[in-house]
Amino acid sequence: MSSDKSSDRPKPQHPPSLPEQEPKPSLKNFLVDNLPTVAVAVLLAVGVRIFIAEPRFIPTTSMEPTLLVDDRLIIDKISMRWQKPERGEIIVFNPPVNPVVPDASKVYIKRVIGLPGDRISIRDGKVFINDLPLNEPYIAEPIKYTLPTADDALCSGCFRPRDIQSRDGQSYFTVPNNQYWVMGDNRNNSLDSHAWGFLPEENLVGRAVFRYWPLDNRAGVLARPQ
Repeated sequence: MSSDKSSDRPKPQHPPSLPEQEPKPSLKNFLVDNLPTVAVAVLLAVGVRIFIAEPRFIPTTSMEPTLLVDDRLIIDKISMRWQKPERGEIIVFNPPVNPVVPDASKVYIKRVIGLPGDRISIRDGKVFINDLPLNEPYIAEPIKYTLPTADDALCSGCFRPRDIQSRDGQSYFTVPNNQYWVMGDNRNNSLDSHAWGFLPEENLVGRAVFRYWPLDNRAGVLARPQ
């Protein structure tokens, strides 16, 4: 009887199959896969910055001692649409165009002092609103100028003759409708309404509501003084 020799032959060995390798991630693939999400995130960020809130930093000393150079703030932009500024609030705005302001495209930050219809004068180192001295625990030092006078108003054409009136021997400004009188807390080192006049309502950008940097005991909500 003949034996089947072929059954004793070794079977050919096949190399083990390797698992399929996934393509390496790339920035292009990430953008393609996540383009809708990225686009929505960018639109939301831009929308929030334009219409709702934005971060700002303090570039000058004009608001010392309340705000210091390089402080970081959150500016609320949406509430200005239905709530007008109140006295004592810190606001952000575009200054009116006039010879005193070197660059009207820059955003300024000051404190609201006078509201539409208020009578304002500055004498004896103090601000008077409607003949009463304004309590200002936040200022750096007493004011060294007097208003209204032609010599201390840096922009002679910024105030109309009818804006300046007299009562009981005292001269004062009357803030026009839809305009404000704003000043820096560092009164003697601030380019504000005493230099360039009243602030039109349409120039308002927002109100400073929160200081988030530096992370020290000054961080937190910027409360309006009572």
